[in-house]
Amino acid sequence: MGMWELVVVLIVGLVVLGPERLPVAIRTVSRWVKTIKSLANSVKAEVNEELRVHELHQNLKKAEQQGMQDLSPAIKDSISELQKAADSVTHSYKKKPSEQTEKVNVDEQK
Repeated sequence: MGMWELVVVLIVGLVVLGPERLPVAIRTVSRWVKTIKSLANSVKAEVNEELRVHELHQNLKKAEQQGMQDLSPAIKDSISELQKAADSVTHSYKKKPSEQTEKVNVDEQK
């Protein structure tokens, strides 16, 4: 929409709604637009993530078929990314030594 289209919409809105209800209507419409935009962005992010996971999965299948030898750089990158993700999941359940000592110190204070 251009400048003149917005002016026409505002004039029609002013005539139909009146000066008291026009600001409320504008706020309501702007909230709806923001909500729709945020919903569209979240859907877009989810689709992109699913496509990335699908690509990683395909690269892993290719690597398994090739016997993990003579892999292209893209497949090697995918495998290393998958290994990092697996390590982060494994390590997230392990407690850090500093957390264990803090828990012991808190227990001793009680």
